Amino acid sequence: MELKKSLSDLVFNKGELKQHVYAATKETFELFRTTTREIIDLFKQERQINGKDVRFEFTDRGDFEFEVKFAGDVLIFMMHTNVFEFSRNHEVMKTPYIREDPKRSFCGVIHIYNFLADSFLYQRDNDLGYMIGRVFVNMDKHYFIEGKRELGMLFNNFNTSLITNESVQSIVESAIEYTTNFDLLTPPYDEVKLVSVGEMRTNFNKKSMVTGKRLGFHFQADTD
Repeated sequence: MELKKSLSDLVFNKGELKQHVYAATKETFELFRTTTREIIDLFKQERQINGKDVRFEFTDRGDFEFEVKFAGDVLIFMMHTNVFEFSRNHEVMKTPYIREDPKRSFCGVIHIYNFLADSFLYQRDNDLGYMIGRVFVNMDKHYFIEGKRELGMLFNNFNTSLITNESVQSIVESAIEYTTNFDLLTPPYDEVKLVSVGEMRTNFNKKSMVTGKRLGFHFQADTD
């Protein structure tokens, strides 16, 4: 019995490509981890100098996740362990950069989520968080970001954007800036005017009452 060369080439070439993409994404994620920790340390130094009562915390949550807390917010960075390709209808597939070499369309993904710090502190399991951006990294460490405002508009040149210390610092700072400006809005009255007896008896402030920065609003409107 012999393997068909076309099958052998497909399996080995695709497997090697995915390994390269995974390695590039993991290296990028570690750079995000190191850079974010350094930025939080700088904030702590500024706090001591200025005497401001604002807490900053960095917490490792495993090989593929870390979080930072600041000014009542939490940012969670998570790396997916799999490699993805964009759908044929995605805009990035129409660019000359991908058409020149289709292997460039295979990417690892780093997600950036925003939650309220009180949601974790008071174990409000029903509270909502928001993905404010996801970073796509290919085998050559080119990247772009799908996201909200600062992130989505500033980091979308896949063909020219490279992962460097400076670019990662800029992404993290933009994520912190966006999160700080992304304020908690009072939900529409009709969304919260009814509370059941059961919710009240089970302490609705902790469990049943859902809190989110745009609860009752269309989050997509933030891109306008």
